[in-house]
Amino acid sequence: MTAKLNLSEVEIQHYLAKLDLNIAPQGPLFPEGLVLHEGTPRLAAVLIPFLWREDGWHLLFTRRNAGLAEHSGQVAFPGGRMDPQDRTPEETALREAHEEIGLNPADVRPLGRLRQFMTITNYLVTPVVGVMPWPYPLQPSPDEVSRAFTIPLAWLADRSNCEKRIRTLPAPFDSIPVIYYKPYDGEVLWGASAYITLNLLDTLQLNGNK
Repeated sequence: MTAKLNLSEVEIQHYLAKLDLNIAPQGPLFPEGLVLHEGTPRLAAVLIPFLWREDGWHLLFTRRNAGLAEHSGQVAFPGGRMDPQDRTPEETALREAHEEIGLNPADVRPLGRLRQFMTITNYLVTPVVGVMPWPYPLQPSPDEVSRAFTIPLAWLADRSNCEKRIRTLPAPFDSIPVIYYKPYDGEVLWGASAYITLNLLDTLQLNGNK
């Protein structure tokens, strides 16, 4: 498994290219029909930034500002709602990453996408995978991001570091199982971002490392 964790960019592209992105959106992340916001799904995209450090691949995450209206204070990938001028999910993900953490779109090498999925807040999200240089002069936007940090891919691939917990929702909804990772560097990855991470690991066939 250690060798597989050192996948090359070409190998990552290969696994992503094998996904059929034309099938129905993946899910449900939550029990069928459970959406806290009704209406037409809102299109969104996130960037899954790979970067290489001395101990191998890491993924870059942010902690969202506690004052934001949605998903405040949560650990997330850079990303957000698709703007009318965005032609593709890649444009959305790269634009949002630039706005949130100062990552220049020209410095990212896109490798592919994961399948779309629906969130409980009625977003139809496309995860975009890319590689960024490291070290990098990140400039987190104080209005949106409290912190940017990385987690090793090897740690994320160790399934003993995550579990499902029961989370209570506002009435009239029932409690639901939600994916939580153990704290890493003082941060807790959970919910939709943990779901994306596990989907990525499964796609790259890094499921079950101990």
